Amino acid sequence: MTEFSLHPDTQAFINRTHALLIGDQRPEASDGGSIDVINPATGERFTQVARGTAEDINRAVAIARNTFEDSSWSRMKPVERERLLWRFADLLEANAQSLAEIECLDNGKSVAIAKAVDIQLAINFLRYMAGWATKIEGSHVQPSVPFMPDAQFHGYTTREPVGVVGAIVAWNFPLLLACWKLGPALATGCTVVLKPAEDTPLTALRLGELALEAGYPAGVLNVVPGLGQDAGAALSSHPDVDKLTFTGSTGVGKLIGKAAMDQMTRVTLELGGKSPTIVLDDANPQEAAAGAANAIFFNHGQVCCAGSRLYVQRKLFDNLIADITDIAGNIRLGNGLDPYTEMGPLVSAVQQQRVHSYIEKGLAEGATITTGGNTQGPGFFVQPTVVVDVNQRSTLVQEEIFGPVLVAMPFDTIEEAIRIANDSQYGLGASIWSNNLSAVHRMVPRIKSGSVWVNCHTALDPALPFGGFKQSGLGREMGAACIEHYTEVKSVLMKI
Repeated sequence: MTEFSLHPDTQAFINRTHALLIGDQRPEASDGGSIDVINPATGERFTQVARGTAEDINRAVAIARNTFEDSSWSRMKPVERERLLWRFADLLEANAQSLAEIECLDNGKSVAIAKAVDIQLAINFLRYMAGWATKIEGSHVQPSVPFMPDAQFHGYTTREPVGVVGAIVAWNFPLLLACWKLGPALATGCTVVLKPAEDTPLTALRLGELALEAGYPAGVLNVVPGLGQDAGAALSSHPDVDKLTFTGSTGVGKLIGKAAMDQMTRVTLELGGKSPTIVLDDANPQEAAAGAANAIFFNHGQVCCAGSRLYVQRKLFDNLIADITDIAGNIRLGNGLDPYTEMGPLVSAVQQQRVHSYIEKGLAEGATITTGGNTQGPGFFVQPTVVVDVNQRSTLVQEEIFGPVLVAMPFDTIEEAIRIANDSQYGLGASIWSNNLSAVHRMVPRIKSGSVWVNCHTALDPALPFGGFKQSGLGREMGAACIEHYTEVKSVLMKI
């Protein structure tokens, strides 16, 4: 087996004992349990982390509450929160290579991609959110109280931090998703208990260390790895958590949402997707083929807004599928530590089997595979797969697969394209490929999704909100919109 060298900081981190982070302490789990951390490229365990329990969540929430209510953090000025976020982002930048390697070992993705995309997007987002720390505003109003006609009033609103935030993140972009939660929480003055996915806990623990190094007071960011049914459930239903934010599957999101409602906890949910890629017949065929391939095969298809449904106007369909089949068939699979790797493994054996079972189900329903369709080992690899001869009711078209599987169908008219694009329980993202901007502008308002990209797909910017329609979630990540989710509005009316 090929051996790949690691940055010394990466090796030192991997060799440590990985305990919880509660305040500035590193305790073991209350019951002494641990989680094996598996390298998806080899299928082998390479370290362990403490497996937090409900009791550990209670301890973390208590520390977060005390820190929020009465500490140097609770009295910190906005400009100081701004400086801390910049310092935090600078530390991510200084440790980018090591963070990318840890993410690769934990998740399977390419080091080069993790550094250029995941880590860089996280850095940019934290710096964007730093600016918001000093720009959280209320408003002045002129009240008219009808039953006190002669009285004069001074009325205004303020925005205050919501309090203790419980953040639960998925395994596909572990560090980036954590930063999407941390940025607005830290900018507004909240405290956080972060529960990473059990498959990918390592970069969350490293983020906790870097936050302390940046100067955040102990208790502002607490990290408790653990199983969803234990630590995740305890955090979701905790009566002293003021806001929950979750990224993951729609099924789990519904459970978290129900638990939050039982406590009247504020909640935002960024959930699943089955995003359409729509190619009109005037599109540049080469650009559309490359874009459609990247929309589904980026991050091994483990992207909530992956362009997993491809709809091509009939005139271009056969040639475009041939081009995408050629692109997919030439993607080099391998260990993410290999700089020549273009696609790594899926995150786990469970996910590998899940994706492959969908491929087999599609074949049983009469679909045709133009390339791929098989698993590879060692490790949890699934070949980039292109599927045709499906209909709109096919399992492959209607259900989220979360792997490198593209299902493609032709359409005849724009009206048909809009109808079938919207024929999904999800509404997270969509892309339109066309040079006819008049047609595009007419289509965009009719596509039921939180993001619509034109001649690109999954192009994210910190200033643009990201989230879904329908069963793709509630609320938004990023942009000014996310500030609302981490603050409460208070009205003040003063008789003068």
